Amino acid sequence: MMFFPTAQDWNQSLRQFHRGGSPLPKRSPGLLYSFAQNGLNTSQERFLNKETESEHETMIKGLHQVKLGLERLLEERVDTIRGARVGLVCNQASVDHQFDHAADIFDRHPDVNLRALFGPQHGIRGDVQDNMIETEHGLDRRTNLPVYSLYSETREPTEQMLKDVDVLVFDMQDVGCRIYTFIYTLANCMRAARRWGKRVVVCDRPNPISGIGVSGNVLEPEYASFVGQFPLPTRHGMTVGELAWMFNEHFGIGCELEVVEMGGWQREFWHDDTDAPWVLPSPNMPTLDSATVFPGTVHFEGTQLSEGRGTTRPFELIGAPYIDPDAYAVGLNELGFAGVLFRSCVFQPTFQKHAGLSCGGVQIHVTDRLEFEPVLAGIAMVKVAHEMYPDDFRWKEPPYEYVFDKNPFDVISGTRRIREQLEAGASLGQIANEWKTPLGAFRNVRESYLLYR
Repeated sequence: MMFFPTAQDWNQSLRQFHRGGSPLPKRSPGLLYSFAQNGLNTSQERFLNKETESEHETMIKGLHQVKLGLERLLEERVDTIRGARVGLVCNQASVDHQFDHAADIFDRHPDVNLRALFGPQHGIRGDVQDNMIETEHGLDRRTNLPVYSLYSETREPTEQMLKDVDVLVFDMQDVGCRIYTFIYTLANCMRAARRWGKRVVVCDRPNPISGIGVSGNVLEPEYASFVGQFPLPTRHGMTVGELAWMFNEHFGIGCELEVVEMGGWQREFWHDDTDAPWVLPSPNMPTLDSATVFPGTVHFEGTQLSEGRGTTRPFELIGAPYIDPDAYAVGLNELGFAGVLFRSCVFQPTFQKHAGLSCGGVQIHVTDRLEFEPVLAGIAMVKVAHEMYPDDFRWKEPPYEYVFDKNPFDVISGTRRIREQLEAGASLGQIANEWKTPLGAFRNVRESYLLYR
């Protein structure tokens, strides 16, 4: 029987993941581009006389106004960081409603002493496409500040990186799925802050696929990795700020933490229900459509089928050269999943798996996102491909995200059980039934850390 582990249960399992792994190929980011556009928002007066869209104009568009944690920090709670030396953890999606980047805002703010920038997986500009391609440290040509990569020889800030920093401000856009590294960059920053006596301030942002849906299997301790450090379900239904409190208290990180909550956000909101800005948080997460299906189709990263990288519809296009697209689409549609249709198609990735080859497969069309259950649908897609093409289907070979001794599909799933069930021909009902008890335990713990009702 599975249980919901506490901090003590996790200490041994996570120790090897808190710091860097084996040396890997590196890609230099060069100098950091300026996030600001010439001539826009260059005056410090912006902080005193900020022009925003009127409530009336927003209501005409049918969108709910949301004030981001970043905006509330600077407009209402700047005392939190005034007088402190600030390190900012950010990437290209760290913007306000005017698409002004947090690094530029901090740099010119009269009450913010920005001393260093920290970048996650894919680089601080989000230009590095693939997994396990590390970025080097650099220098921001606009501010002349150091840019430290937290996807390099280390994934946790070192004492040297933090020597001129009093507080780490984390402002990153998550996608609502356990299998996404940014929240573990946050956890690693929190551990480093505790170790070296620093504070952490998390600027909260919307969960783009809403804060309601909780589904999938809960990760097992022995499968902890940089795509799953804690026993979260595949779709967790929490914001970054809520997860920060859970990591800190339930899982025992114990740093000095402050979360700057959003204003106006409600759990039922999807990203396009709000006026919050959308910038792709990673190179293969271009749209809300991508994020909607991601908790299911991310499992294809653990197979030799293409998950649509190298196309304009990553995670929505799934296929391989050996797949008959019409037969595959029929097999999936016959399962009768609510809120989704699978359209047969052929696509040709420009890079990564099957680059330059025509792949038969499907495009996922979500017709009702409130009814659509992405995790089980994604597992069903793997199951049908495995059963239709037993001689061609292959699991991906290690390594995957710094794990060299486990099947990548198991690392992604957070368990070997799903793969074993697929190989044994278990029904979708049998697979999903085993998720129920751990999910119930997670929901009980989760309730204590929800900031929005």
